[in-house]
Amino acid sequence: MSEQTTLAAMLEHSNYKWPDPPDPDKFNVCVHCGLCLDACPTYQETGNEAQSPRGRVYLIKSVAEGKLDINDSFIDPVFRCLDCRACETACPSGVQVGALIEEARGQVRKAQPLTGVKGMISSTFLKQIFPHPNRLRTLGRFMRFYQKSGLQTATRGLGIMKLFPKHLREMEAAMPQVPAKTSREALGTVLPAIGKKRGTVGLILGCVMDVMYADINMATARVLARNGFDVVMPEGQGCCGALQVHAGERDIAKAMARQNIDVFLAADVDYIIINAAGCGAAVKEYPELLHNDPQYHEKAETFAAKVRDVSEFLVEVGYEAPKGRVEMKITYHDACHLAHAQKIRTQPRQILRSIPGVELVEMFESDRCCGSAGIYNITHPEIAGPLLDRKMADVPSNVSCIAMGNPGCMMQIQVGVHRIDAKLEVAHTITLLDRAYQAEDQAAAGQAKQMELVGGRGRK
Repeated sequence: MSEQTTLAAMLEHSNYKWPDPPDPDKFNVCVHCGLCLDACPTYQETGNEAQSPRGRVYLIKSVAEGKLDINDSFIDPVFRCLDCRACETACPSGVQVGALIEEARGQVRKAQPLTGVKGMISSTFLKQIFPHPNRLRTLGRFMRFYQKSGLQTATRGLGIMKLFPKHLREMEAAMPQVPAKTSREALGTVLPAIGKKRGTVGLILGCVMDVMYADINMATARVLARNGFDVVMPEGQGCCGALQVHAGERDIAKAMARQNIDVFLAADVDYIIINAAGCGAAVKEYPELLHNDPQYHEKAETFAAKVRDVSEFLVEVGYEAPKGRVEMKITYHDACHLAHAQKIRTQPRQILRSIPGVELVEMFESDRCCGSAGIYNITHPEIAGPLLDRKMADVPSNVSCIAMGNPGCMMQIQVGVHRIDAKLEVAHTITLLDRAYQAEDQAAAGQAKQMELVGGRGRK
């Protein structure tokens, strides 16, 4: 029996009944060697084979062969996975576990759509808010009002937050202050290059980054402009769809991907820059998401070929070494989707080490998941909580800042800082580079003013 005939027979009996199922070419390469076990956070926490990468691959294959139904024994392991991709780094066979998990989740959501309160919350955020930037910005304004009006203080004082689970109380307590303006409002559509122009880049503003971390987007744009690039923020761009892919809502994620592809390809930029690890992995994987789309697969490949994480881009094209000093000891946390999905590890460290005054102290198991994983810290606190505790225990005792390249990690680790009541700054790598540039400019301005004063006294 030929390999093609065997595959056709398997698919005939498959319990995946909807388009875009897990690809047999991906799960058939797993040899069940077990080298992924030590890398998997959920297996380490539970000791359950079904909660390991090879266990999940076996379950995914079993459903494809018709040996297992899409039931709770399949759904729980598939959704309890952090999708951190650490197993992919460890795997000698190159099994694409992340893609398999995401495709399997898509089948689950077709077979068993969420209902009740969970269904309402999921639909509201994943389908009605995140795909629409203006609605998300309105939500951001409400959150800022909550923080600034005294409502947050009153809510805490009245003990209302005690009605919520512990992990949600911690997240509310550690939530960053929402800026007065989103990055879209602050940056406009173009930030011109400073000095000699080297090219044009498009900046993906994102959703959470645009609203909650607008300062990071602005720092990114300033750094890119300083290094000779016109920075274009095309109107019409939206959320990357990563959260939807992780949740199994592949149809809406594909629509969001097509919109971003159209917008950025129309902008005709040399590169497409992103500063959020999870989002960066998602947009680089648009060709995978749209592999069955005859109209968009080639476009997705053209788009993805231009995408760079900001640290990856700066090291690739060369950047101006900062002269301004930032006096602090820093440790670096490898965001999973930067280290494992995008294989970007050395570039952020190179940038940090290039900042005068910075001493980089390596963190033990810096690439171990912090437990954020999109909204995993909300949906699976029983796993995310211990992972965060372990991450905070690994932070070197003599540092004052934890640097990283992902907003989800920043939020989660800020919860960890609050949990242990530590005086630690949580910062994006690019923010620290921008801070060094600003310190350099301030020093230069001070020297110029001093020279002007000396010259004025000389003329007298």
